[in-house]
Amino acid sequence: MRVSIDDVAARAKVSTATVSRALRGLPKVNPATRARVLAVAQEMGYVPSPSATRLATGRTRTVGVLVPFIDRWYFAHALEGIDQELREHGYNLLLFSLGGYRHGQQRRFTEQMVRKQIDALVVLCLGLSSAELGELKLTHVPMISVGGPVEGCHGVHIDDAAAASAATQHLIDLGHRKIAHLSGGINDEENFVVPTLRSEAFEATLRRAGLQFRPEWNVAGDFTVGEGAAAAARLFELPGERPTAIFCGSDEMALGLMFEAKRRGIRIPEDLSVIGIDDHDFSAPAGLSTMAQQPVQHGLLAAQMLLAELDGKPGAIHEENMPFKLIQRDSTAPPA
Repeated sequence: MRVSIDDVAARAKVSTATVSRALRGLPKVNPATRARVLAVAQEMGYVPSPSATRLATGRTRTVGVLVPFIDRWYFAHALEGIDQELREHGYNLLLFSLGGYRHGQQRRFTEQMVRKQIDALVVLCLGLSSAELGELKLTHVPMISVGGPVEGCHGVHIDDAAAASAATQHLIDLGHRKIAHLSGGINDEENFVVPTLRSEAFEATLRRAGLQFRPEWNVAGDFTVGEGAAAAARLFELPGERPTAIFCGSDEMALGLMFEAKRRGIRIPEDLSVIGIDDHDFSAPAGLSTMAQQPVQHGLLAAQMLLAELDGKPGAIHEENMPFKLIQRDSTAPPA
């Protein structure tokens, strides 16, 4: 049978109120009594009831994570970092999956979803509708975004514009002048700025170098391998000359492009240089050059900020630009 707080109080010969204060580390408990209570609780295998703890402290010891997808590389790695930090401090993770970048009747986030269930909330690289942003503000819990800017939240993420600019500049420095872009455009998304930041930085970097931006060479995917291959097929089938290099808004799209190029007999990097953003697990085996980021570290830091905020440290949650770096592999080289 489950050991109760009354059982611990009876064995330690103190009141249940004293046991409660001793286990919670509250003042006004004699040090010797506290030590005896802790020893008895451990000996008897006492485990506090989550509901009782919640009533006593007003805390659920649970952090919610709002995520559009579960099966994407960045989200999975960021979740791992968040979970590591929460488990280290005795917190649970509660996942709220919205099933993709879709609004209206197909997707709905409301304050009711999280009410009284969580102490804090992480919003993972997610664009929210105006109505959803309003509901988010009603939660009145500490919040932080991970992976991209979200209105109303401080965030942990790379400087997407700077990363895209550096990737494009790498191709320019190799001597490429005919450069295309596979963007991460998601047509039905609201308030999701990462694809726009990367696309605008690509175009601006070309113009600074005195190079032509060709709209027909700016083809949209949705950050997946399959859509990357489909976007590459549309690009390769355009009439006229082909680009000598392509900047992809994610490694997954870049990998899809590489598969499609191989299927068509386009050699990489002899005929076409390719670079992405992320450093996906498959990027090194594929020889893909990339602007590497570390989403596990993003999740760890975001969780640390939330826990510090819950511990009463003012200003613990703040905007944090995380590092990224160029990793040049076999997929980029000077043009033939």
